[in-house]
Formats: sequence, structure tokens, C-alpha cells
Amino acid sequence: MSANKLGRGFDSLIPQNFDTSLLVNEGERLQKIAVTELLANPEQPRVNFDEEELKGLAQSIKEHGILQPLVVTPNGDKYYIIAGERRWRAAKLAGLTSVPVVVRTLEQLQRVELALVENVQRVNLSPLEQAASIVALNEQFNLDFDVIGLRLGKASTTVRNTARLMQLPEAVKQALRDKKITEGHARTVLALADEKDQLKLLEQIIKNGWSVRQAERYVVAHREGATSVGSATKRVATTSPQTKKLSDTLKTPVTLKRMAKGGKLEIVFKSDADLKRILKLISK
Repeated sequence: MSANKLGRGFDSLIPQNFDTSLLVNEGERLQKIAVTELLANPEQPRVNFDEEELKGLAQSIKEHGILQPLVVTPNGDKYYIIAGERRWRAAKLAGLTSVPVVVRTLEQLQRVELALVENVQRVNLSPLEQAASIVALNEQFNLDFDVIGLRLGKASTTVRNTARLMQLPEAVKQALRDKKITEGHARTVLALADEKDQLKLLEQIIKNGWSVRQAERYVVAHREGATSVGSATKRVATTSPQTKKLSDTLKTPVTLKRMAKGGKLEIVFKSDADLKRILKLISK
């Protein structure tokens, strides 16, 4: 199958909203299958499920039902669960006797998987689109990141870092889509655990036009104990054509530190004699 044919058929294989249901096309016929006829996929790498989370999901299912159908494939007189094992387990806790499913053959699943791999390899795909496809391969097809990396010809660390972009707050994702920040900026934002801190860093990146390196310095300052945006911002030293020119004139490093309002210049001197030399040049 050619790449062009795969590309044209991609939209018919999976919807564009990866967060809703990657494997289920809108309007696809659903079936009701007894929970006792479903089996956990033996190739599913996830074997531990948080009991409290399952109880919470079970309570939600009791109140609202299963909002997203499971995806299964025939296995003799039963079905392997391809996507939705957590929902299946919670449904049993909730006392459901049957669940909504979409039945897919292995051939259909392979077509979707192949389409996803081809999709990630497109050169014009945005970082978030790549991340969504990688997460889908990991979660919906039970492929670990090492295997995905091999299939994509990428290092597993690169694949993992790309997938993590899906963990960004929506405001950061939108800034990335709008090209207000780069993928490097987005990964730096992920280095902060708290969402409020992430959004503060986003604001500073856009407001000050920070490079990725500057954003990284902000993160380092935050980790070293800077308790406010202002104190962390003071630690972000930068260079510019102006500071480079001044450095060349004074024969010493000069950096700019931007603050919440304005900023400051830092001029390095090695000794008292060097300081006198610099002051003499400045006073000319």
C-alpha cells in the first residue's frame, strides 16, 4: 500500500479527536457483549490497575454508563480487549452484565496501526499530532516506546519525550499549535511539575521572547528555591547584539538579566585591578 493511499484513507480509519476514541469511527455500529465473553489481552503490558481509581470509575459508570465503547477482536468464541480493559474491569465492579464494544478484525487493527506509524513519519506533522499518534500506538496497541522507536526509526528517548507533550496544559498546547513557542520550549515547561508554575513559565517565555536556554535557566532557578516569578526571572541571564558589543569593548563577559519589569546588566571582573580597568573604560 502506498503512502499516498494510506494518507487519503487515514481519516476514514480513525477520527481526528484522539482524546475521545482513537479506534472508533463516528457512526460505527456498536454491539453489546457480555462481560464474561471478554478477555484481557495477554500482550497488554499493563498488569496492575489502581483499585481506588477503578472504584471511582465504577461509580461514574453506575451514574453515567460507559461513554466510550471498548474495542475488541475475536478470539474463538470470546473476544480479546484491544482498548478499554480499565473500563471493562470497572464495569464488572459496577455490576454491569454487558458493555458496548466495536468489533475489529486483526486485519482492520493492523491497517489502523500502520496508518498511525505512517502518520508519525510525515514531515509536516506538528509535534502535538506526532505525540497523539505515538500515545495511541502505546495505549491502544500495547506497544512500548522502544518498539515504537524501532518502527519509526527514532531513539526511544525521543519517542518518550514527544509523547509527554500530551501531558501539557491546554494553554501550553495551544501556544505550541499557534507557534508562539517551540517544541523545545514545551518540553522545558514539562520540567515543572505544578501546572500553575508551567503556566507562569509559558507567560514569561512569550512576554520576554525567551529562548529555550533561557527557559531552562528559569526552571533551574525555580528548582534551586526561587519562590516567585520575579526571583526566578532574575536568574535568567541572556546575551544580545548589544551585550556582545559591550563585552567586546570591555573585554569581559556582559549578560542581561530580564526581570518582571526591565532588567539589569551584569559585568564580570576578575580582580580589583580588572574592575578599575572596566570603570576607566566606562567613564571615557
